[in-house]
Amino acid sequence: MLFNSYIFILIFIPLCLIGYFLFNHIKQYTVAQCFLLGMSLWFYGYFNIKYLAIIVASILINYILYILIGRFRETSKGKIFTFLGIAVNLGILGFFKYTDFFLDSINHVFKTNIPLLHILLPLGISFFTFQQISFIADTYKGEVKKYSFIHYASFVAFFPQLIAGPIVTHDELITQFLDESKKKFDPFNFSKGLFMFTIGLSKKVLIADVFGSVVNYGYVAPERLNTLSAWIVILSYTFQIYFDFSGYCDMAVGLAKMFNLDLPINFNSPYKSATIEDFWDRWHMTLTRFFTRYVYIPLGGNRKGKARTLLNVFIVFLLSGFWHGAGWTFVIWGMMHGILVILTKLIRKPLDKFNGIFSGFSYAELPKRIPDLFAEFLKKIPGMITWIPTFFLVNMTWVFFRAESVKDALFMLKKAFTLNTTPLDTILINAFKTKEITQLMNFTGLEYKFPNLPAYAFILLAFVIAVALPNSKKMFDKFKPNVLTLIFTIVFFTWSFLSLSGVSTFLYFNF
Repeated sequence: MLFNSYIFILIFIPLCLIGYFLFNHIKQYTVAQCFLLGMSLWFYGYFNIKYLAIIVASILINYILYILIGRFRETSKGKIFTFLGIAVNLGILGFFKYTDFFLDSINHVFKTNIPLLHILLPLGISFFTFQQISFIADTYKGEVKKYSFIHYASFVAFFPQLIAGPIVTHDELITQFLDESKKKFDPFNFSKGLFMFTIGLSKKVLIADVFGSVVNYGYVAPERLNTLSAWIVILSYTFQIYFDFSGYCDMAVGLAKMFNLDLPINFNSPYKSATIEDFWDRWHMTLTRFFTRYVYIPLGGNRKGKARTLLNVFIVFLLSGFWHGAGWTFVIWGMMHGILVILTKLIRKPLDKFNGIFSGFSYAELPKRIPDLFAEFLKKIPGMITWIPTFFLVNMTWVFFRAESVKDALFMLKKAFTLNTTPLDTILINAFKTKEITQLMNFTGLEYKFPNLPAYAFILLAFVIAVALPNSKKMFDKFKPNVLTLIFTIVFFTWSFLSLSGVSTFLYFNF
């Protein structure tokens, strides 16, 4: 079931909220939790009923292992059960996600003809598998309390974050399920959640899906693109993946808040990053946290010398690329980011010295006629200078993330850097012209004078929202139920709801 669908908005979420709080109101807390779990499983099984068997089996296996690890944690058996738990989870993920990838790679390398199995990838398996691996690891470390099966299953299957994150740890969610103060319907939390859900829905429906039609057209037949068209397609994917994935996470946070539950924020203006390292502190933050806790630190982190630290960084990003998708394009994307982060670490001292040139300015040293605003501007110069190559490199790496093959990615980059001044593709430009934009262009007469304006305006608007304006986290934190937020919620929720005729899945459903 999609967040951006009529059945979810009109039937599922109202029914889920009413049932959950009704059972809690009569103090049937266990029944309420079972009801929420049942609704979450319905949400998941709505995509494909066969998926239910996989997630239920995964939950049962992991809960049994959790019990065994807790019982034998102080013995060698505890370590065996922990290893078994991680191996089983990775094995299930590997079978469904990577079997055909490995078979295809073997066929290419050894010139064999092993038939592919064409296994259907269960939605969200990458997310709920990592979530359960973190639970198993934390259990072995003695950081997990005794939880009932219902609360554990709810932790894994909680519908807002089930399909595409954020990746939540047990202490962030299960403890909230156990908190009786969160069982009563809260109008403020509901309003705040609806506000955040509206932001995410608007990102997805009004922005990401428009860019999606441009990207799909451009990557299907890149040979039709000239240089400017190629850059429009590349930038369109940069903004599509951001508004699509951050939109999903915003909706997840908003939905959880309606139930008085808090999910971690997954994005913090990643396109404002001044370095690639900073980018990964802001993009898909819960995935970065997972790899840091459960891969980077166990590998030794930065405790075993500079060379080992850089190797650990590279391994983490290689695995991150592989986690995102079963294809060499994802592996290369991860490797590229790993190399860029390593280079950033290697030039950290020169960068810090460069920053010091500007940060050394103090108001007292500046002539009194120069306003404080100028002093603040001077301090921002290093970040502004390093932001340009960072944003450029992020765009280049997204090409490999989106392309169907390495060959297609290289061809798209070739198109972008081969000066070709032929006219812009009309179909590509028309993909930006939604019904609202078309009516506005016709009404103002701009359609005849500036037919390409929607493309440039849309990219500029997305750039301003992603780079210049306050992000959804800040808006969520500062939320106040006043007339302004009411009007914002009504206008953008209605606009997005009326635009649902072209319902589309989220990009991270594929990963």
